[in-house]
Amino acid sequence: MKLSNKTVHTLKKDFPIFKNNPGLIYLDNAATSQKPKQVIDVLKKFYEKEYANVHRGVYRLSSNATELYLKSKEIIAEFIGAKPEEIIYTRNTTESLNLLSYTLPSIINATNKKRDEIVLTEMEHHSNLIPWQQLAKRGGWKLKFIKLKGYELDMEDFKKKVSKKTAVVALCHVSNSLGTINPVQEIIKIAKEKGALTVIDAAQSVPHMKVDVLKVGADFLAFSGHKMMAPTGIGVLYGKKQLLEKMQPFMFGGEMIKKVTLNSATWADLPAKFEAGTPHIAGAIGLGEAINYIKKIGIENIEEWEKKLLDYTLEKIKDIKGIKIYNSGKNSSGILSFNLEGIHPHDVASLLDEQGIAIRAGHHCNMPLMKILGVPGTCRISFYLYNTFEDIDALISTLKKIKDKFKK
Repeated sequence: MKLSNKTVHTLKKDFPIFKNNPGLIYLDNAATSQKPKQVIDVLKKFYEKEYANVHRGVYRLSSNATELYLKSKEIIAEFIGAKPEEIIYTRNTTESLNLLSYTLPSIINATNKKRDEIVLTEMEHHSNLIPWQQLAKRGGWKLKFIKLKGYELDMEDFKKKVSKKTAVVALCHVSNSLGTINPVQEIIKIAKEKGALTVIDAAQSVPHMKVDVLKVGADFLAFSGHKMMAPTGIGVLYGKKQLLEKMQPFMFGGEMIKKVTLNSATWADLPAKFEAGTPHIAGAIGLGEAINYIKKIGIENIEEWEKKLLDYTLEKIKDIKGIKIYNSGKNSSGILSFNLEGIHPHDVASLLDEQGIAIRAGHHCNMPLMKILGVPGTCRISFYLYNTFEDIDALISTLKKIKDKFKK
């Protein structure tokens, strides 16, 4: 479905939030996305007519629930070019990255104990920074950071910092503050030449652009369902099968075992090995339905539409005097951060909210990045498939009024 302003107005009717909140302009999609009725209806149907625990029952209701749960993995695997057994369900991107920070040392130390460096970037979300910080503290490892050149990564700096001592290179595919789309394929290729494992935080890319894990080439890739119109509490960790098989489990308990005695246990096959306990069954089914919704529209069409929205915004917003934009304008997703001179970001967000415009204001879980930018925080707008040119017009008009108000 080719997206235009007209078709998007039609699509917007699929989202009950807008009917129930007349006049709402929702521009905080990098934080979380709204849910279409198709996903809400699937959840309602499951809880009212199909609910049972998975894997554990031979009765019809449990068998059907298990089938729906496993089908969701097939949908997700196909969407990103993976195998179903390479799809591990977690709560979110954060849990996926924590899982890796605890389990990767088991295979790194077994193969090359001299690898004790982790390469990150200066633009990482706290979820792809703190887990590696803690790993470094636990193991006495060293952290290195790829510097910024403008609002993009300095590739020459990366080439200097990755070496034969690098154990892991972990970075965001898209910056949640700057919108920068990082050259992950080039970075992974160079990291692989040095023998490092690679981890991609794809929380801001998978919902908005075509991501093929084989083409990207990463060893691991993580994203969250709630940022792509699925329920909260369901996340995905993709990992190459041969690596997942070597790794130790992150959590222990029911369903992740093959055999248990009073003194020992052996682990189940993938992906159950990493999914201890009762999973978020409804969340998984909802994520599958959200991806089906995306596929009907076309992820390429969503990416193209968001690019049009960004270009339109960049053209309009530059007319506001005293605005500072934190975006390269050339290699960006539909995320735009800015500040109005002399006005705190929280004040801007509060005044926009009075007009029904929802944006994010603060450090966006990027405190080190904000320090580099020399600001305590920024205002951030982020688009999705239900945003329109009228949304942007209303935003720009209100920002001009806010600027005029503070002049007085």
